[in-house]
Amino acid sequence: MSITTENTFESAIIQALVANGSYQEGQAAQYSTELGFFKEDILAFLQTTQQKKWEKLATIHGAEVNNKILQRLYKEMDLRGSLDVLRNGFVDYGVRFQMAFFKPASTLNPDASAVYDQNILKVVRQVYYTSKNKNSVDLVLALNGIPVATLELKNHFTGQSIENAKRQYNTTRDNKELLFAFKKRALVHFAVDQDEVFMATKIDGGNTYWLPFNKGFNNGKGNPPNEGDYRTAYLWERILQKDSWLEIIQRFVHLQTEEIEVDGRTFKKEKLIFPRYHQLDVVREITANVATVGAGHNYLIQHSAGSGKSNSIAWLAYRLSSLHNAVDEKVFNSVIVVTDRKVLDQQLQKTIYQFEHKTGVVQKIDEDSTQLATAITQGVNIIITTLQKFPFVIDKVADLPERKYAVIIDEAHSSQGGEASKKMKEVLASKSLEEAEQEEAETDDYTADDFVREQVEKSAASRGQQPNISFFAFTATPKYKTLKVFGREDAEGNPRPYHLYSMRQAIEEGFILNVLENYTSYELYFKLNKAIEEDPKLNKKKASRAIGRFVSLHPYNLSQKTEIIIEHFCQVVAKKLGGRAKAMVVTGSRLHAKRYFEEFQEYIFEKGYNKEIKVLVAFSGKVIDDNTPDGVSEPQLTGYGTKELPQVFNSDDYKILIVADKYQTGFDQPLLHTMYVDKKLSGVKAVQTLSRLNRTAPGKEDTFVLDFVNDRDTIFESFQPYFEMTTVKDETELNHLYDLKAKLDEVQIYWDSEINSFANVYFKPSTNLNVRDQSKLYSFIDPAVDRYRAIQEEEKKEEFKKAIRTWTNLYSFLAQIMPFKDVEFEKFYAYAKLLQTRLPKRDLTESFQLSDEVALEYYRLQKVKEGSIDLITGENGELSGISEAGLKRPKDEEAALSEIIEVLNDRFGTEFEDADKLFFDQIESELMEDETLQIQAKVNKMDTFKFAFEEMFISKLIDRMEDNQDIFERILEDKDFGGLVKEIMMKKIYKQMNS
Repeated sequence: MSITTENTFESAIIQALVANGSYQEGQAAQYSTELGFFKEDILAFLQTTQQKKWEKLATIHGAEVNNKILQRLYKEMDLRGSLDVLRNGFVDYGVRFQMAFFKPASTLNPDASAVYDQNILKVVRQVYYTSKNKNSVDLVLALNGIPVATLELKNHFTGQSIENAKRQYNTTRDNKELLFAFKKRALVHFAVDQDEVFMATKIDGGNTYWLPFNKGFNNGKGNPPNEGDYRTAYLWERILQKDSWLEIIQRFVHLQTEEIEVDGRTFKKEKLIFPRYHQLDVVREITANVATVGAGHNYLIQHSAGSGKSNSIAWLAYRLSSLHNAVDEKVFNSVIVVTDRKVLDQQLQKTIYQFEHKTGVVQKIDEDSTQLATAITQGVNIIITTLQKFPFVIDKVADLPERKYAVIIDEAHSSQGGEASKKMKEVLASKSLEEAEQEEAETDDYTADDFVREQVEKSAASRGQQPNISFFAFTATPKYKTLKVFGREDAEGNPRPYHLYSMRQAIEEGFILNVLENYTSYELYFKLNKAIEEDPKLNKKKASRAIGRFVSLHPYNLSQKTEIIIEHFCQVVAKKLGGRAKAMVVTGSRLHAKRYFEEFQEYIFEKGYNKEIKVLVAFSGKVIDDNTPDGVSEPQLTGYGTKELPQVFNSDDYKILIVADKYQTGFDQPLLHTMYVDKKLSGVKAVQTLSRLNRTAPGKEDTFVLDFVNDRDTIFESFQPYFEMTTVKDETELNHLYDLKAKLDEVQIYWDSEINSFANVYFKPSTNLNVRDQSKLYSFIDPAVDRYRAIQEEEKKEEFKKAIRTWTNLYSFLAQIMPFKDVEFEKFYAYAKLLQTRLPKRDLTESFQLSDEVALEYYRLQKVKEGSIDLITGENGELSGISEAGLKRPKDEEAALSEIIEVLNDRFGTEFEDADKLFFDQIESELMEDETLQIQAKVNKMDTFKFAFEEMFISKLIDRMEDNQDIFERILEDKDFGGLVKEIMMKKIYKQMNS
């Protein structure tokens, strides 16, 4: 055996699991591809652990008992999934078999501990999972004969990394095979190399969603060095070890179900949740500490946005509710979860029902304090209540000293506009905008974070830390006082969170975006635009759209800021995310918000932007102004109730939301791309406000902040405590973009002819896209890669690589400021981004992935609409030449692909574009590949086929709902619209399947 091979890596993992993880090594030949499990292990487990039950069935089935039981198990797993069968067993002829025995919460029942030891864990190498070919998976983990995990291993010494493992799952692991079928067999699939671990719970080709399962290193991504061992050794030494692994299956993995009603029928969209490393770690660290020290201690969990706090809270609540100490005493009588998130109680109840399989474990307090008092007194396992009832919780549990309580405080979603406040602001009739801003600053928005902290501080001051109450506070942005109350002192006496998942790690792992990447103060924005306007060299580079008059306007007049915002939105932001991007305007007071709203409405009307832009405004109470002496409310201005507004803003009609002390915390809108700030911000409020932009969405590669008020140092200092790294960019000299490009040109690695040929393919409209186009992109980029390799001096290579990376980052930033687009730069930007992924020694985890259809489509459309669309619809003659080379689809097929969009636009007045075809194309492709539907089409006439088609169509539509929410909702809500879509697609698919 060579020491550098992947086989050695495989053997090291197996050896560790067998020696220290309570595993046995299994035989790959015993895996049944027809049944999807290890028959001999299942039969041995049932006969050994449940002998009397087996004998009872043996008298019923006779010689066929083995076969009958295996077939019954197969059907139950096919119907319910492996997780439910492992937890709750299966029934055959009235006899219930358990398929796993989990560790009891206490050791009071010795029989339960004894059967736990009879579980059979096996690790099996090179399992051939299909009879169709010789494909095998590196490792399979099985529990009592049922596969629960697969692992693909890669070794850097052989030139492969974790990206190769993920790609192997995406391209060669078929989810029609039982081992990879969603929820039916393996619960999780791990991609592993020496440095990193990633996981997925649903193998779905290019749509497979990979999550990092890394510990983090220096508050960033990856894993720390592990002296004398692999960085990823924690996976098999700790996570997959028997006690850990069975606890994960018993108490963490769960099926999250979303129900969607269509035409009176309910469809389910399912997602299997497996904990990320930091979620598992925080629950285990806290419960281990609590089991040792008991009640009466505080814990601060600082987990960034994107960390999955809802699931972390659910898992922690469940574990604390059944936690026993070393002498088998229950630590807490009840767990009280304090939150304003409406979905959390439903999620908790559904999640915990899967663990316990019984109702009544979770009680939501939705009536009054009497209901809460009863639940606390009766010792309900888990109680969910609101932040408004928090003072009563403190008083009530303190009055019951003989009982012990865990209080979990969810500060993640502070109440909007200070509705949880006990000192709601009175409406002030301000004489001027400046006075309004000053008055509202003096009574700044009083959030739930402040409210909870004050109540705890009050309790602590009056009674001291209560020995019967433990507090567990979840927040992404703790204030200093929050740290003092909930934090733990380090060696220097400074308060620290008990557990940290930093903003930096969340950004580096791709769960949120870095909102400071493109942060621009107005002074810089103004300076750059003036440079563009005055530099003769740059004037030659202008695209057809002229620079707007707004660059020379004074920045402190409301109407002029309105012009700046609207024009920037129209020229830059509106084209992002395939035309779906949204923006938020943060104002200094409610009076500012009202006047901005009126200015926006007037300007939009004057410019004729009514069809493109609709605006909403959000503030609390009523605002008194000169033209509204009795005051005017948000619903009066918008026509929508306060609770309706988030849903209305989520629709495609409304693009800009103006806010005053509202929606600046706890507001999740993934399409929010740009923020215009006209309010003094600092500290945690700056972080919370700007972080509204950080949610990810398909095709969302960046964000943009234009700040009229705050200086860069203040914003930097506000983020630094939470961010863990320097990110605010220095001021940029615009001419550097041209100077750096000239320097890159001198190296002569790329040719203009190759860039132009690349652009003619890359910027083609989707109607002309061809499956061979990706290979064309490679053919235009690879000559540059060869020239790069031919350079002898390594220093020169690194200098070029660094320069081209700097140029693309700089252009990406400046493109959001320049009100024009340079066609040549747009082409080079697209080319350079992909060239970087092909240069040797690249980091594949940070490269742009062509396999991601949705991101590619939005990315392509975004760039086309920002200027280079002239390559397609203008007088450029090169496109037709490429079409003649065989890249264009046949005419009849092209007409079919565009038919749905054209008919819908004509009949319903919609404005669907080329990017929207992708949504229909993907659904159509999945329907065409469905073997059941193919059979139905061949054996039925169309009027009968439509019934099978409609059910399958709705199922595929729900699977793709997140790709294009607008079309999804329109199909479901508008029967005429949805009916036409289904009819056209059904006829087309029926015809193709029978041709």
